[in-house]
Amino acid sequence: MTGTERGAGVEERAGAPVDVPAVLVGFARALRAAGVDAGPDRVQAFLGALDVLRPGMRSDVYWSGRLTLCGSRDDLERYDRVFAACFGGAASEGRGMRAAPPPRLRMTVRDAGPAPRTRVEGERDAVPTAVLASSAEVLRHRDFAGLTDAERGQLRRLLAAFALRGELRRTARLRQARRGVVDPRRTVREVLRRGGEPAPPRMRARAERPRRVVLLVDVSGSMAAYADALLRFAHAAAHAAPHGGGRARTEVFTIGTRLTRVTRELTHRDPDTALAAVAAAVPDWRGGTRLGELLRGFLDRWGQRGMARGAVVVVLSDGWERGDPELLAAQMRRLHRLAHRVIWANPRKARPGYAPLAAGMAAALPSVDSFVEGHSLAALERLAAVVRGAGDA
Repeated sequence: MTGTERGAGVEERAGAPVDVPAVLVGFARALRAAGVDAGPDRVQAFLGALDVLRPGMRSDVYWSGRLTLCGSRDDLERYDRVFAACFGGAASEGRGMRAAPPPRLRMTVRDAGPAPRTRVEGERDAVPTAVLASSAEVLRHRDFAGLTDAERGQLRRLLAAFALRGELRRTARLRQARRGVVDPRRTVREVLRRGGEPAPPRMRARAERPRRVVLLVDVSGSMAAYADALLRFAHAAAHAAPHGGGRARTEVFTIGTRLTRVTRELTHRDPDTALAAVAAAVPDWRGGTRLGELLRGFLDRWGQRGMARGAVVVVLSDGWERGDPELLAAQMRRLHRLAHRVIWANPRKARPGYAPLAAGMAAALPSVDSFVEGHSLAALERLAAVVRGAGDA
């Protein structure tokens, strides 16, 4: 019986059946949403390590994941934040163990059944770790509008670890590469360095940078249940440094009856401080929605000058429009011509029987490249994948 099976068996006897492998894979998905490159091969190594260790122990889960899922020093901080959100603050336990634990000697007896395991004094029970992670996995799919205060607190910790990067684009700048075209200057310099002896040709290729991401967050009355979570998502997106290339600035605007640029307010590293600054700067909380007029104002003042040109523009709104739908349709066509991609995330799309029949949503949809959900943490993870070009709706 593997370690994962032993962990699952303990939880079933405790009366709290939990699918431990599914919980651990969900933890890996949360890491990917935070910007950690936890691919399938690393997840497989993570599960294999826990087969040898104990998936119900916080310290074993922490160190197994840290050693198998993290690929660089930059991943460690993200890993600690996600681990703390999923396992109820257990990352602090990991931070106290910076040095690797001493190796444990194991004696293996062939053809022998598993020996009875004695509980070590001070050892945590196996159930709470997986149960806490399971609650985080369930929380990923819960609608923001139906969360309790405690669940909102856990959601805020998970959102703080989010990362959002735009789809990569090739630039005119050349960089050293293993594959590409021959770099004559570097090749000649290498030959001269070797005293005229033949040398392998040096290669170069175009560098890649992530595209700018522009977030338009609806803070009108119909979006009141989702505005806090979406702005925290925007705050994390504005602070996360993307992989692969240089940093591309994420611009954030709120839309309602007015258009407000809140990128500067979101520069505060503390999410609560940033949202308080946004609340003071935005004059139209829980008002109406004039998407067509505000989109025209955005394009006239910022978009036409280059902010939307070649960018990935994300509209987070339910599509309710008090103004003229024809104006919204015209401005969406204009935005579509400027932007690289236009993505619309609608929290109401996940509701049973939903159809984009509202006048504003129906007018905007023909100019939208991807129409996705935006009601839960899992939906925002899928949105992030679409933004970086790794998935589609």
